[in-house]
Amino acid sequence: MRRPLGDIAAGAERFTQARVERIIGVVVALGFAVLGVQAFLNALGSTQESPPWHLALMIGVFAPLALAILACATGIGVRVCTGLLAVVLPLAVIAWPVATAGRGADAGVDAAVTVTEHPWVWYLLNVATVAAVMAFRMPLQIAWAVLVPVLYAAARLLQMDAAAAVTAAVILDAVFAMILAGVVIALAWMLRTVALGIDRARRDAVDSYAAAAAADAAETERIAVAALMHDSVLAALIAAERAETPREEALAAAMAREALTRLANADHDSGEGPDDPVAPAGVAAGIQAAARELGAALTVRAEVASDAGALPGRVARALVLAATQAIANAVQHAGAAGLQVTVQARAAGIRVRIADAGGGFDPAAIPEDRLGIRGSIVARTAAVGGRARVQTTASGTVVTLEWGRRA
Repeated sequence: MRRPLGDIAAGAERFTQARVERIIGVVVALGFAVLGVQAFLNALGSTQESPPWHLALMIGVFAPLALAILACATGIGVRVCTGLLAVVLPLAVIAWPVATAGRGADAGVDAAVTVTEHPWVWYLLNVATVAAVMAFRMPLQIAWAVLVPVLYAAARLLQMDAAAAVTAAVILDAVFAMILAGVVIALAWMLRTVALGIDRARRDAVDSYAAAAAADAAETERIAVAALMHDSVLAALIAAERAETPREEALAAAMAREALTRLANADHDSGEGPDDPVAPAGVAAGIQAAARELGAALTVRAEVASDAGALPGRVARALVLAATQAIANAVQHAGAAGLQVTVQARAAGIRVRIADAGGGFDPAAIPEDRLGIRGSIVARTAAVGGRARVQTTASGTVVTLEWGRRA
């Protein structure tokens, strides 16, 4: 079965970043689950807080924790759910002295156990820091790494009336939590920085390849035109010499004009040329004229919004040439079966869609040195800041060219 070529250029600028974030999300989900189960089991038997506060704190903490685990595991709504958890956990720590007020010997609670036993919120201190790493930028991550342990230390000292016997232990717990939070933040920063560097190197390599492919495509066009130049110029000169009637003279002049135009275009690189604004309708007309030269009698459907502005000349030329290559491929390999071309222009940009109903093709069978798709379509569109998508199945091939205006 043939594999779809899919979107060749989509997502290349954040390929590694997206995968690193996905890996981090899965690891965080596992860590949240382990610490969450540990805290939940301790919370079930906790007697340090009053019963109404006990139920409210468990619902208020473990419901957002469950949402954060689900979000990190699936990769959906990670920032929202982890951000909610990062805010809820410090609030629970702040409420802890109130929830445990009066829960000493008078309430039937062993004071010694209250002093020596870690409260169940202690197991979630670094969960708050990791949630901040997933949801916030670096300044807030650092703030959470310091703020949450400090709040915990203050809450515990208030709960136990700053008992001298446990003050050192509580401060030590807070320091350990800060150190672990710093390690987590540094590790996440390192992974994200490495991923960003890899994506930048890939982007530079793609840009270099696009420039080389565009230059190669221009050189190929120059060679093709040069092969026809001799006969074209000679035919134009012969026609001019033998012209006797006004009609014959006009035909000879048209032949000379076409030969000179092709020669002039062959002398330009693909990224050069006039940059005068071109209306979207002009792009549709240029594609239609090029298709007729290839023997494909089709009508390009143009959908131009009222607020669609003109395009830079280099962009219009690149889109026309890329669309012409796609049409040529459809004519050559699919016999122009079901060939349709649509140009959609909006205020945000323009989209050109070339579709045929041929048998598709196998991307794996395309030799590495063939630049019909990679060079003449994808690279040419990328050279002007656009994007090309080529999708092929057994029922046909769709080429989509998009160019958007920068904000």
